[in-house]
Amino acid sequence: MKKSIVIAIALSVVVCAILTEFCQKNRPMSSWISRISLVRRFGADLSRFFSFEPPAASVGRTTLKMLTNEKCRNSVYPRSKLNRFNVPDKYLKWETDFPDYKPISYTSDSIKGQPWADPEKLSEGNPWNQVDSHNKIDRKSHEGEYSIVDGVPLNPIGRTGIKGRGCLGRWGPNHAADPIVTRWKVDEKGERLKHPKTGKPILQFISIQRRDSGEWAIPGGMVDPGELVTATLRREFGEEALNSLEADKHSKDTLEKKIDDLFQQGFEIYRGYVDDPRNTDNAWMETVAYNFHDEDGNSVARFKLHAGDDAVGVKWMDIGCDVKLYASHADMIRKVAEHHHAHW
Repeated sequence: MKKSIVIAIALSVVVCAILTEFCQKNRPMSSWISRISLVRRFGADLSRFFSFEPPAASVGRTTLKMLTNEKCRNSVYPRSKLNRFNVPDKYLKWETDFPDYKPISYTSDSIKGQPWADPEKLSEGNPWNQVDSHNKIDRKSHEGEYSIVDGVPLNPIGRTGIKGRGCLGRWGPNHAADPIVTRWKVDEKGERLKHPKTGKPILQFISIQRRDSGEWAIPGGMVDPGELVTATLRREFGEEALNSLEADKHSKDTLEKKIDDLFQQGFEIYRGYVDDPRNTDNAWMETVAYNFHDEDGNSVARFKLHAGDDAVGVKWMDIGCDVKLYASHADMIRKVAEHHHAHW
């Protein structure tokens, strides 16, 4: 009888410990200490109640701290000499009254009149927060419904210090796709190399150097009207990283087949707002990022890399906490490393 009571109490405590871990995510160590203490006290038979491995699919937008305006605030706007209106942290959110906020309005001449860009003035009945089926434009945001003020969308994250579209083509969300192609770093014998500090294998990803800013980045691009995100991921990778547009027919056919095979096994890393330096109060970048991993190194890992039209350089870059990348790309790369249990 006493043994049954002890076991019942032990199981109750186990359940409490597990619930604590899930509910109090900011205090994970306390739950693990509880588990270890219970195992030591009641024996190995209870260890099965402690085994929990979060599913790989848990890696996603909600775990990334990208919903902020740091790179698109309090700086000179890209490709211009215009200073943004200074926005202190406490005035970032629209809900906070900021009577002195008087940002300038700017739309780059480079996008005016372009067939892929919105007109400067839109009709009153423009289909915001939905798919514009007539023009094949997705005006929905991954972050949910955004507000329309004075006839134009309002940045869902907050103030940026500048109005208008800047150098972005669309009012509201500008949708992009980012393919993160990875491989393991190996020695001349093909053995995986491990980082001396963490002891974890080193992951590499294909990075391109942007022509506009000189920063290294994921080789992504804009989603064309009516185009599926999966098609954009594949196209942009070929154009920017592997320069498939300039390959001869035989090489291109081989390349296409390898890419097709690899891109059948993608894993979504992130879907949502991007802290991009081009963002404004009325236009912003959003992306869908997928990881395509060449596990055995027999696919894309063997290809010679050539930069495409929008890049001046391309290379396999080691993944680690010291990596410096464009916009919010480092946050996405970090999640890839965590997913593969690689060095960071």
